[in-house]
Amino acid sequence: MSSVHPTSVVSPRAQLGRDVEIGPFCVVEDDVILGDGCRLSSHVVIRAGTRLGRDNTVCEGAILGGRPQHLRAGDAVGRLEIGHGNTIREHATIHVGLTPDQVTSVGDNNLIMVNAHIAHDCHIGNHTILANNVMLAGHISVADRAYLSGAVAVHQFCRIGPYAMVGGQGHIKHDVPPYVTVDGKSSLVVGLNVIGLRRNGFDSEQIRQLKEAYRLIYRSGLSWNLVLEQLSARFTEGPAALYGSFLRGGKRGFIQERRMPRLSALRVADEATLPAEEAARRAS
Repeated sequence: MSSVHPTSVVSPRAQLGRDVEIGPFCVVEDDVILGDGCRLSSHVVIRAGTRLGRDNTVCEGAILGGRPQHLRAGDAVGRLEIGHGNTIREHATIHVGLTPDQVTSVGDNNLIMVNAHIAHDCHIGNHTILANNVMLAGHISVADRAYLSGAVAVHQFCRIGPYAMVGGQGHIKHDVPPYVTVDGKSSLVVGLNVIGLRRNGFDSEQIRQLKEAYRLIYRSGLSWNLVLEQLSARFTEGPAALYGSFLRGGKRGFIQERRMPRLSALRVADEATLPAEEAARRAS
């Protein structure tokens, strides 16, 4: 039995599963499907053409299925399909596909935090995290278990590989390869997402192979075609095998690596260059 607050407006042409809860001041339009166990807090808007699977939680002020923010958006637009077990926090917005035959999709068990925006025709995998104020333009793909930190902005048609992590306020204009970490300040790759890999059960041998593939891609100095050939020849199975297919599918180029110049070293401050207060503190 579903529960609908008396202040909410739910179209009789919407389909509600079992044990759906709709809080105060929500709007659920025509041609909406809410799967079993979905929870809408207050002031949630679910627009026409939106389908939610089971056990999704949608928090205050979120709008799902909004029209694309695109000059070519006509009267007929696409759909939004959301899987199971997602948490969509306050004031997040997710738009439908641009044309009737196009779909924006969100998989299962994702956490979409406050004020995040997912534009038309994006495809979000499973177990991803989009932190506060993440902005995804149209036609972006975010693969399984990727993590986008606060205020990351991603250019349209970019791909974020699985298990990649992008630091806060990063601006992504090219594809992010699988398994890497992107520094938010420079928006450049700074190595593998080793902590994330270990937390997700990657063993030492798998991480060793990923490091070897990473060095081949970013530090070998080989031509692009030779890099692709060696990836295919040397990594035929396991997580590292994904690099070859991902890199071959790129159309926008790839995020480059941030490295210090060769033979450079971090300077250690000596006592003569320290401020007087700090020098006195150390002396005491």
